[in-house]
Amino acid sequence: MQDNQDSQTKILLVDDEPANLRVLKQILHDSYRLIFAKSGEEAIKLAQRDKPDLILLDVMMPGMTGFETCQKLKSAPDTAMIPVIFVTALKDTDDEAKGFEYGAVDYITKPVSPPIVKARVRTHLSLVQADELKKTRLQVIQRLGRASEYKDNETGLHVIRMSHYAKVIALAYGFSEQRADNLFHAAPMHDIGKIGIPDNIMLKPDKLTDEEFAEMKKHPLIGAEIIGECDSELLALAKSVALHHHEKWDGSGYPYGLKGEDIPVEGRIVALADVFDALTTKRPYKDAWPVDETMQYIKQQKGRHFEPLLVDLLEQELDKILRIKANWPE
Repeated sequence: MQDNQDSQTKILLVDDEPANLRVLKQILHDSYRLIFAKSGEEAIKLAQRDKPDLILLDVMMPGMTGFETCQKLKSAPDTAMIPVIFVTALKDTDDEAKGFEYGAVDYITKPVSPPIVKARVRTHLSLVQADELKKTRLQVIQRLGRASEYKDNETGLHVIRMSHYAKVIALAYGFSEQRADNLFHAAPMHDIGKIGIPDNIMLKPDKLTDEEFAEMKKHPLIGAEIIGECDSELLALAKSVALHHHEKWDGSGYPYGLKGEDIPVEGRIVALADVFDALTTKRPYKDAWPVDETMQYIKQQKGRHFEPLLVDLLEQELDKILRIKANWPE
């Protein structure tokens, strides 16, 4: 029985009145593992020790109030992400606003209604689970991006720099902060398909033969196959980036020879960020190009390899790009 309880979602109930704790226990004990605290100080200690999934917190308590307790919980890194719902007899909108300022996610008013308590708890726990799923998907993408480094002469710093470059360019292009963040997180997956390319080609320090280059050109398709079909927006974007980052504005790229705006814009952005970092970084087969020579080459490729507007935006944001480069040196 205890093992079953330990596997359940944990909720910390905080109230200085035992009768109130008994009411909440009666409502929630069948579905959740409950932890009890009768003061703000005790609540903070239990939150740090047991890491509950949700906290139901009384406001009016002697000593440390619920507002002060919430503030301390939110200021500590190990408890800051635990959602807090205030359970209170206070009904003033100013009190509610104050609670939200301190970081609470919701209010339940006393005397509590069992259906409301259950519904609010269920809602906020589902949000926690959704957030955890998003974090897990992001970690999968980041780790798969790192996996491709083991098959390449590039370093992990390359994917960090070019991902930052891609975000800067995307924001300048007009992306929202969220859309630019999604690209930032998806960009490290652009070369995941290199996992499927033989080592004698991937690690060759000399120029590839035509046959070897034909094999290398398969890596966007391999990358898309590795990521596969999924309902995650982030993984779908990663697949698109992996598939399209070697397409060229004039249609001379691969694997499909797409042209202009037929190439997804995220692929166009990653293509530019990838080439800029590759040229300005030392590799086993070449020295790093100076930034001015790199920009001269990229401008020559305006309307050929790269979308003209993106080249203009790269030049416009070059100071930001170079600060990123300086922050992540080889």
